[in-house]
Amino acid sequence: MQFNPDGSLKLSPKTIQQKAIDENRMKNSRCILIKRDVVNFSAPKKCVLHLILSDAFSDNRFVLTTYDYFRQTAKVPSKFLKINEKEFDIEIGTDFRRCSDCTNLIGRYREFLDGNIIEQKGSCTFEGRNFSYEDHFD
Repeated sequence: MQFNPDGSLKLSPKTIQQKAIDENRMKNSRCILIKRDVVNFSAPKKCVLHLILSDAFSDNRFVLTTYDYFRQTAKVPSKFLKINEKEFDIEIGTDFRRCSDCTNLIGRYREFLDGNIIEQKGSCTFEGRNFSYEDHFD
């Protein structure tokens, strides 16, 4: 691990390059940044997806429309919050496999945008497609 002169952590060249690519995507293409956070770790667990639309979007109706389709088939309660024209929060409740509906919704946005999303893990403990003990409802 290396540090900058001001004491901050020095980023690897790969991380710096990926950050520049993501910034470019958010400025020049139709892209969504999705940050996953767990807001309540004790039962009932609750997660939040923070969505930020790129500057290339002039119409944000697809965000609510996609969420409405998701909500019709979801197994857990959820709540849609519009912060402004480019930012949204979606709270997702829990089930035995709490990450199923969350990954389902992210997948719907990924499909709508032909894979052009940027995912940030935030405080989410979900590691991927394979569920671990921590991904199950306690």
